Amino acid sequence: MRLGPVAVIVLTLWSPAAMAVPAPQAPQAAAAPAPALTDAQIVEFLQNAKVVKTKGIGKGVTGAVRATLSDGTLTHDAQIQKIDEKKAEFNAGNVREFNFEDSFRFNIAAYRLDRLIGLGMVPVSVPRTWKSEHSAFTWWIDDVLMDEGARLKSQQQPPDSGIWNEQMQMVRVFDQLIANTDRNSGNLLIGKNWQVWAIDHTRAFRTQNTLPAPAKIARCDRQVLAGLKALNREVLQREIGDFVSDFQIAGVLARRDQIVAIIDKAGPAGVFDRRR
Repeated sequence: MRLGPVAVIVLTLWSPAAMAVPAPQAPQAAAAPAPALTDAQIVEFLQNAKVVKTKGIGKGVTGAVRATLSDGTLTHDAQIQKIDEKKAEFNAGNVREFNFEDSFRFNIAAYRLDRLIGLGMVPVSVPRTWKSEHSAFTWWIDDVLMDEGARLKSQQQPPDSGIWNEQMQMVRVFDQLIANTDRNSGNLLIGKNWQVWAIDHTRAFRTQNTLPAPAKIARCDRQVLAGLKALNREVLQREIGDFVSDFQIAGVLARRDQIVAIIDKAGPAGVFDRRR
């Protein structure tokens, strides 16, 4: 899924010149780029635009499809996921998990939590009924250069290693916060401007009160750290309570406390101002 530019048509009024030979004109400044859609505009589109066509994505195990949506003015793609499974015990290779959940609901909760803490790395995702089933419609990210798996395979290096490392630090912070058990190199997308997008969070929001891998927490963006500290049960209940349980909210807050403690203990070295 990729966040892409919005096509804008500019109409220019023209009238014949009075003179046979036009006077020299001063060079005109280039037109400003079309403004990006706001989250609110994307939410409106995803919730109401007509599904024109769909096709399988061809990877992943959640049965997600890629859909083309149109509202008559804008046409853009979205990912539709409707998986919502619960198992008392889940085994996959050497991984064993009790009270396993794999749900579209967590994509929506991840997007909303991302915005609450000021992260800005998760694409907009909204609840919507599709083919009579509750689903998540998630904005498809445009202009993807590659995913992290392809980058590692080709050994490509980012143009600015400092900005890249800051982004990777924030992905790790977020995954520890939501107890994401399924982060892999295929669901980290890299835009042509080398912005990282974290997608597919259907196996997150575990109820555990401890960090899955506390050693991965080292540094945090100052704005996100403030956002983390501002979280409380009331805010989370209001913003994501329709998509996660009370136990899952308790887990988020417990893990938040541990992340904040690690960063605070690190002192000034543990905080940076993220460049975007």
